[in-house]
Amino acid sequence: MEWKDDDPKLNNLQFACSNLKSLLQTSINMQVSLQEMDTKFEYLQETLTTTSKSVAPLQSLAMTTKALDTRINRAISPALALLKSFKLAESLQHKLLNISSKLPTKKEPTQRLNYLIKYVDCVDQLNAAIDSICLECEPTIQKLQEAVEFLSRTKATDQYRTERLRETLVTLRALYETEIEAMRYEGLLDEALLTLQDEYESILLQLNHRLNVDAVLVVKEDDEGTRIHDNHQVHDLGSELEVQVLRRISETLARNDCLDICIDIFVKVRYRRAAKALMRLNPDYLKRYTPEEINEMEWESLETSITLWIQHFELAVKTVFVSEKKLCNQVFLQIMDGLIWAECFVKIADKIMAVFFRFGEGVARSSKEPQKLFKLLDMFESLEKLQVEFSEIFEGEAGIDICSRFRELEKLLVHASTKVFWEFGLQIEGNHDGFPPPQDGSVPKLVRYAINYLKYLSTDQYQAPMAKVLRIEQIWKAGFLSKPESDENLLKDAIFNVMEALERNIEFKKSRYKDRVLPHIFSMNTYWYIYMRSRNSELGKLLGEQWLKKRYKTVAEESAYMYQRQAWGPIVKLLENEESKKPNNKEAMNALIRGKMEAFMKSFQDNLQRHRSYYNIPDDDLKEQLRESTVNLIVPAYVEFLDSYSLVLHVRSIPSPDSIQGMLSQMFGGKKNSTGARRHLIDQLGGRNSGSADGSYEIKDFER
Repeated sequence: MEWKDDDPKLNNLQFACSNLKSLLQTSINMQVSLQEMDTKFEYLQETLTTTSKSVAPLQSLAMTTKALDTRINRAISPALALLKSFKLAESLQHKLLNISSKLPTKKEPTQRLNYLIKYVDCVDQLNAAIDSICLECEPTIQKLQEAVEFLSRTKATDQYRTERLRETLVTLRALYETEIEAMRYEGLLDEALLTLQDEYESILLQLNHRLNVDAVLVVKEDDEGTRIHDNHQVHDLGSELEVQVLRRISETLARNDCLDICIDIFVKVRYRRAAKALMRLNPDYLKRYTPEEINEMEWESLETSITLWIQHFELAVKTVFVSEKKLCNQVFLQIMDGLIWAECFVKIADKIMAVFFRFGEGVARSSKEPQKLFKLLDMFESLEKLQVEFSEIFEGEAGIDICSRFRELEKLLVHASTKVFWEFGLQIEGNHDGFPPPQDGSVPKLVRYAINYLKYLSTDQYQAPMAKVLRIEQIWKAGFLSKPESDENLLKDAIFNVMEALERNIEFKKSRYKDRVLPHIFSMNTYWYIYMRSRNSELGKLLGEQWLKKRYKTVAEESAYMYQRQAWGPIVKLLENEESKKPNNKEAMNALIRGKMEAFMKSFQDNLQRHRSYYNIPDDDLKEQLRESTVNLIVPAYVEFLDSYSLVLHVRSIPSPDSIQGMLSQMFGGKKNSTGARRHLIDQLGGRNSGSADGSYEIKDFER
């Protein structure tokens, strides 16, 4: 096969062969270059190894220098901060001395209080600086100790410098152990705290209660009782600036471990201020508080003392203690998360309340005279009204003891009130032999006292508290799960018992009369008095008008009937015309008629004399009704007798009917012709227009 020069394949092969030759030559050249570079690298490695061996000591020295620098900085930084604190404390001491020297010159109250705030600020700053010194000093000593030990161990510096640093450490430690404590407890800060205590007490002494003594008066009224004017206005103790200063001083003293001293000063001063405010009311009665001393007091004095006690107790709770509580809260609220202010307040109030409590307890435990019931109820009612407010004032754990004693006093008053009332009924029933019945048949003092007593107890002022103490007593006896009666029924039943005891007492006294007329006069007077005094009153409303009529008005009417029957019936009977006993001859008849008249006049005069000397009907209205009834009984019979035997009798020698009526009117002390509205007991007695021979005259609407 023949090759041609212009063949493309051949040309390509030649070109590729040429390239391969060039590539092989380049590889050979590169290999030579790499061998040269390897030789250079080996030389460089030998050089680096030699250099590294030369630099190694310098590197160790650099690390040592860095560690020393760290140790020195750790010791110097706290020391510099400590020096700064010392300088600050020193400047604050100079400032405090400057303020303290100018404080006595500040006489104007507001200016002095503002200056005191600056003084307190400076004390707080000084205390903070000293605290900072105390906190920084020990760590600084520790760091210096570490630096000294490091230098001694590493010998990084010469021995002279190490020794100087060690001496500085010893001096600083001695300063910490002596001077720092003196700076806190014996230096200028301590004097400043004493000054603050004095200023604190001085400000507290200036905070007085503004009690309006003239507004606390006891004004006597009519028979309805006593009215007490009071003025329970609560005033803030101190201005806002004074309270601010007190609060700042309290917080400063608390931060300096003087909280106990602060509380002692506060409690002592505020107790004296509160006690002095109440002493302006002249509560001398509180000096006698034992049951024995209470029993020895005159009733008027004790009554006034109890009234004042109620008034002063309420005044103390609603004004004095409210103001004191507010002041305690304002001053101590931020201290110990507000845990101590309530306890401080209770400490102030405790001694004062103890004085009030012991007087109230003495009254409740004293003898149980009936007249004490109303004052005991007044005391109970005043405590009931104060109960909610008292619990709010002495709330929380701190006031548990005072609230407990308050409730104990209420219990004592409940027991005392109910015991006085029940013993009153027992005294009435047991008074059979104590006093004889009135010799003139008038109303006994015991009945008058008992009815007026029960009337007063039934008034709006005492009805509710008496019912409440009865209900409380019933719950205590029957248990809290029992269902007590309504207050009205409880009081009604209790009064019913006393009224029944009074009736038994009256009946016993009635049975002791020897005279045949006096028992009926006594019964009439007494039951009529009970009815008339009870009706149209709160007592009458409570007992019921129908019950009063049936129980007392009816008995009084029956007694009036029996009185007329026993006193005037036999006299009227002398004037009766007895046909069966008439003599046959005229002379004997005339003698009989004249004898009847003489017997009538003698009995009539004797009866008049007995009424004037021995019988007493004190009620004017009752007396007037009896006068009319007796006139209607005697005069018509007398007139009939005169008309029947006028020919036999010498009319001029005997009294006329008008004279008989006049003598009766004079005996009863009434008028011949009475006008006006009267209680018509006469309607129940009947007239002489229809009388029986035995004197048993008709009684209208009467129920035996």
